[in-house]
Amino acid sequence: MAARLPFKIEICVENADGLIAAQNAGADRAELCASLMEGGLTPSQGMIEAALRVATIPFHVIVRPRGGDFLYSAIEFEAMRTDIRHLRQLGVAGVVIGCLTPDGAIDEARMATLVEDAGPLAVTCHRAFDMAADPIEAIEALVRTGVHRVLTSGQCETAKEGIPTLKRIMTAASGRIGIMACGELTAANIAKVREAVNPDEMHFAAPRKEPSAMTFRNTRIGMGGTAFEREYTNTVTDEALVRAMIRAARGG
Repeated sequence: MAARLPFKIEICVENADGLIAAQNAGADRAELCASLMEGGLTPSQGMIEAALRVATIPFHVIVRPRGGDFLYSAIEFEAMRTDIRHLRQLGVAGVVIGCLTPDGAIDEARMATLVEDAGPLAVTCHRAFDMAADPIEAIEALVRTGVHRVLTSGQCETAKEGIPTLKRIMTAASGRIGIMACGELTAANIAKVREAVNPDEMHFAAPRKEPSAMTFRNTRIGMGGTAFEREYTNTVTDEALVRAMIRAARGG
């Protein structure tokens, strides 16, 4: 069993402003995504470069070309490879990926290829893991492919519900791959989940809704469908909430 590294907290953010909030609040690392409403998609090159300019902590970039399942076409997979090679050239700290086979196993061939493309970058398997048929088999497959950590709620909607499976996953990992717990973590439950599971890392988002600064509002049309209010509501990373959750997780 490998020696355990210091416990870390990662914050999921949608943009460089969110990264600034996370690092100001004391996060160890951030995950940069676009479209968290879809579970996170690959952010634009412009946003990645903006994040690099302001970052004082490492951040990992999700490489996910679309929402939906984790069974990608050949074209989608090649796009992921291109994104990873470009991220390597840009100098980000890591990438976040996940590919499954039709029967719910980790796609080892594709994951190994993406890990090779990433080279020295840290590689996390995202919650595609939670959609796998067998979490213990999935851990073994990820270890074989060289992935460094896995993000998981224990294959449940919340980390609290997933505690029994998270414990099994920690035992199966046995220090060979990092386990980063996630799933509806709050300031009220994060310490309890950490105490029960003793994960290597924990991951959460801390969103807050803010009204748009737009003074003119066209209520006849909505770019996101029929939810017109979404056009004039922005989601930001709540620095105070990040700070409170970090304090709770660390027992402060």
